[in-house]
Amino acid sequence: MAMGSSLLSATVRLASAAALMALLAGCVHPITMITETAPPRSQAHLLPKKVAYVMTDALRDVEVITPGGSGDRVSYYPYRDLEKSIRDALRAVYRDVVVLRTAGDAKANEAAGVSLVFTPQIKTDSSSSSWISWPPTSFTAEVSCVVTDAAGAEITRVRATGNGTAEFGEFKGDFGLAARRAAARLTSQLSSEIRKNEKLR
Repeated sequence: MAMGSSLLSATVRLASAAALMALLAGCVHPITMITETAPPRSQAHLLPKKVAYVMTDALRDVEVITPGGSGDRVSYYPYRDLEKSIRDALRAVYRDVVVLRTAGDAKANEAAGVSLVFTPQIKTDSSSSSWISWPPTSFTAEVSCVVTDAAGAEITRVRATGNGTAEFGEFKGDFGLAARRAAARLTSQLSSEIRKNEKLR
């Protein structure tokens, strides 16, 4: 009887450990950070420059996985999703914005009339206060841009951060709501930081 009890206890412990491992591993749910919100673009106040941002196919294919709720995680493509945010931030400041596959082609940049090149680096994180639902209730996105002239010489750097939150009752099927709110705030702050920087006028 004691042996049977020990075996039962061992089985329960193994099952509990397996359940805990499964809980810790969790599921990975795809979300998107793409936001339709963009800073206002007034033709009368745009700087008369042609600028570019760097976005390679390899960057667009970078997938990131960060925590969600109930032990689950979320996956997304920060460069692909935030490309529109970066472009919108630049378009709120400059008259002409183009995308480059590489920052190092000085001859091509000069021939295209590009005066500034923004090369972004993106960091993200997420979390959730919920133990029963997986969508993140808090999301942070940060973009840091090295800005060079057409020849590749560094001029300055700009940085912007967006924080977004969402409550369970707000999701209604929009599981990336906190991420999209973070992206919208990042876009607004990035355009503001660019406008404030005297070296980027």
